[in-house]
Amino acid sequence: MAKLRIVLAQLNLKVGDIEGNLQKHIKAAVTARDALSADIIVFPELSITGYPPEDLLLRKAFIQQAETALQTFIAEIRGIYCLVSHPQSTARGLYNACTLIYNGEILGTYAKRHLPNYGVFDEYRYFTPGDTPCVVPIKGIPTGLVICEDIWFPEPVQLAAAKGARLILSPNASPFEVNKHEQRMAVLSGRAKENRIPIIYVNNTGGQDELIFDGGSMTIDQEGKLCQFAGFFNETLLPVDIDFTSDQSRMASAAITLSEQNEKIYQALVLGLRDYIEKNYFPGVLVGVSGGIDSALTLAIAVDALGKDRVRAIFMPSRFSADISREDAENVAQHLGVKLETISIEPVYKSFLTSLAPAFTGRNPDVTEENIQARCRAIILMALSNKYGHMVLTTGNRSEIAVGYCTLYGDMAGGFAVLKDIPKTRVYDLAKYRNTLHPVIPERTIVRAPTAELAPNQKDEDSLPPYPLLDKILECYLNQGQSIDEIIGQGFNPGTVKKVVNLIHKNEYKRRQAAIGPRINHKSFGKDWRYPITSGFKG
Repeated sequence: MAKLRIVLAQLNLKVGDIEGNLQKHIKAAVTARDALSADIIVFPELSITGYPPEDLLLRKAFIQQAETALQTFIAEIRGIYCLVSHPQSTARGLYNACTLIYNGEILGTYAKRHLPNYGVFDEYRYFTPGDTPCVVPIKGIPTGLVICEDIWFPEPVQLAAAKGARLILSPNASPFEVNKHEQRMAVLSGRAKENRIPIIYVNNTGGQDELIFDGGSMTIDQEGKLCQFAGFFNETLLPVDIDFTSDQSRMASAAITLSEQNEKIYQALVLGLRDYIEKNYFPGVLVGVSGGIDSALTLAIAVDALGKDRVRAIFMPSRFSADISREDAENVAQHLGVKLETISIEPVYKSFLTSLAPAFTGRNPDVTEENIQARCRAIILMALSNKYGHMVLTTGNRSEIAVGYCTLYGDMAGGFAVLKDIPKTRVYDLAKYRNTLHPVIPERTIVRAPTAELAPNQKDEDSLPPYPLLDKILECYLNQGQSIDEIIGQGFNPGTVKKVVNLIHKNEYKRRQAAIGPRINHKSFGKDWRYPITSGFKG
């Protein structure tokens, strides 16, 4: 009987920080060898460069630095097999590759066959697809290598198995989205059962601009059963033991508890915000707190991500701000241990109205005056940002951004939109989830009718369909790609559907100027969404 101890290196790597990533590789390999007695350590996809490097891959100096780092790692590490992923420059083009090394030697290199070119992925812009399976012996066990997207297609694992592979190692860089773990599980289980072969799936973790990598590294035995799980949104080195006989393999199992959906989404937002702020070296964040649920949830996420000392909460009342808004803003800040600073917009708002009065002669007040208030608040927040270096977090949610219920250069002003991909109905779910950990968001904030407080007695539903209805239509049109007629065919009011879809397209120019935010949905407003601003399409 042969036995392998494999360490799954679920690491938080930074794109472009080749030296920092190299040091993480070295530290992890030494720990796996000396502290965990591992035979092999497996790193995530493009672990040397971080994922996705995007157009850094078009720079020769970047590719050269990655090659130098790989050679340094090969020369440095002895006594453990290491599967490292990196770009590989060849006469045929640039490969998305992984290389198995041992004691200073390259034992085999595999080039990714299936290059994703949809959604957030753009790999055909940079890479040439490989066409050759790679099976390498590790302590006598023939081991097949496949990379990320390859596992979603039958032939890469089939080809490795046909060449005698008894084990599959799969480095990945698979971003988080709702229900993605369940999809991965189904695919991995199917591949393992089809080929009667265990699979080691290693994913990275951490935030990279709008993408969040959730980890979720795991082992699947030859029966398709989940045996070991590294958890979500954490860095870890997970050791796994596999026993091989002449025709069977047996993988050690452990009790596994998976997070429920709202918990995963909340953790994703926390990690995405933390890494965006820390990897870009901002000292902290600013949040404009209104007393509403969106800003309350944003503040809670910010404190959970960065700690209360790196978060500043600013309440900016106007003549339309209700007393309960101030009270709820004070309560959520107090519960989170954050000092609430109050800066009224009334003086600057009056000044704008006075300055613009001659130009507005003969025109009745309308949304213009409402938007001026939002822009007054943006000026205050951005002034504080400039003075102290803190990043402004916008607080708008996906539902508002979809239909343009937000003010360009007003409440859209900021550097990171924490709730950009969170529908309003999900905002309520996440607020309730956060309160199960420790009550911080007042119940009144959760049950109160949403209002922008830019006009007397204003409610969001004065301008929009009720959020539960709006979010159902947005789910059909945005996430599922259904047409107007298909949505109406499900029983929705035709006028409401046409109004919502018209607002989506009408406000494309706003979204193109919006801050980035963490991606949660299959179809987010970012790299997933590439619609023209100038368009006559209405379907």
